[in-house]
Amino acid sequence: MFVDKVNVHLKAGDGGNGVVSFRHEKFVDKGGPDGGDGGDGGDVIIRASENQNTLAAFRYQKILKATNGTSGAKQKKHGRRGEDLIIDVPVGTMITDRAGTVLADFTQSGEAVVIAKGGEGGFGNAHFTSSKRQTPRIAEKGEPGDELELVFELKIIAEVGLVGLPNAGKSTLLSVISNAKPEIADYPFTTLTPNLGVVDTGKDSLVVADIPGLIEGASDGKGLGVAFLKHVERTRVLLHVIDIYNDSLATAYKTIQEELIKYSKELAKRPQVIALTKIEGFDSELLEDRVKELKKVIDKTTKIVLISSKSKEGLDELVQVLAKTVAKNRKQVEAEDIEADDEIPVLRLLNDQPWKVEQSENGFVISGKKIERFARRTDFEDFHGLQRIRDIMKKMGIMHELHRKNIRSGDTITIKNSGNFKY
Repeated sequence: MFVDKVNVHLKAGDGGNGVVSFRHEKFVDKGGPDGGDGGDGGDVIIRASENQNTLAAFRYQKILKATNGTSGAKQKKHGRRGEDLIIDVPVGTMITDRAGTVLADFTQSGEAVVIAKGGEGGFGNAHFTSSKRQTPRIAEKGEPGDELELVFELKIIAEVGLVGLPNAGKSTLLSVISNAKPEIADYPFTTLTPNLGVVDTGKDSLVVADIPGLIEGASDGKGLGVAFLKHVERTRVLLHVIDIYNDSLATAYKTIQEELIKYSKELAKRPQVIALTKIEGFDSELLEDRVKELKKVIDKTTKIVLISSKSKEGLDELVQVLAKTVAKNRKQVEAEDIEADDEIPVLRLLNDQPWKVEQSENGFVISGKKIERFARRTDFEDFHGLQRIRDIMKKMGIMHELHRKNIRSGDTITIKNSGNFKY
């Protein structure tokens, strides 16, 4: 089954806890702290693979987890790191969060990204020894790993995208110029999933995608709608296939062109080649009149090729026209990329406060990346751990700000995303 969009819940591994431990050996007096650190949690890594062609595997496995790090042990033994979870997705997969922000976009096989970072392991009490603190009873909890709700969306990658009204002959054309074997029948919407075919041009090869037929209103979701319009986004050239027996070639062309414009103005500006199909046995004079009619509504630079998938007429010419159009577009895009790389990057200063104190109904709420991270590693039920977080807040100036805001005994101090305690 072809699946091109899924919602996925990812969870990186939590870090293991550090431990409080002291050496207890015969004939060794006051052996000192020897609690080991916890191991880091495993990362979630997304990797593009040419061996995948659908997102169907994620339809029924929507929660994916890396393993947790293990806790430290006595004798300063470090906890084992959690195993990374490597997820293979098809080339062409785009990953976004629920707000639509693009986090990764895979266009080549082998590309990989750490999408969710495992939590760091907590320090054991052996980590906190110093000349002034020789018997620390502090150990940190492991940090929780990143947890994300993401959307995986597959967009077919091909140099040429076949577009046109239903039953225009796109699948038949793809079957005779490439190695693809799409389902073909004499009724609309035979093609329900995009099909890919490799076309030999003599010197090179082209990947051609047969996109299911579009109808008027497709950009608004009618027919097969935007579910398949997105698959032509990445193509370099659009091959617009029109049935010569259509009542009006101009209307057929404009119907598809208007849907492309509504979906994406940039997509509608892609180089196009028009293939008029099923010309075998068609009256030559009438054929000439129809071509003239079509030329009135298309761009002058757009090439029209007359073909017949049944008799193979015009297919060699079509393949060569496509090859030249793709090559021209490829050079243009590469030149634009080089020009963009030469631009001077713009540096922006970020106003990122180290911490923030806000008053609430029950007391005060502390937020800030650094203090929140310390708090996540703190056991608020442990006296020694609580004293340590108080010391950290004092060194960072947070306690001074709380006094300035007239904090009183008994007020609750909440550290965002972590825990709370009484002042």
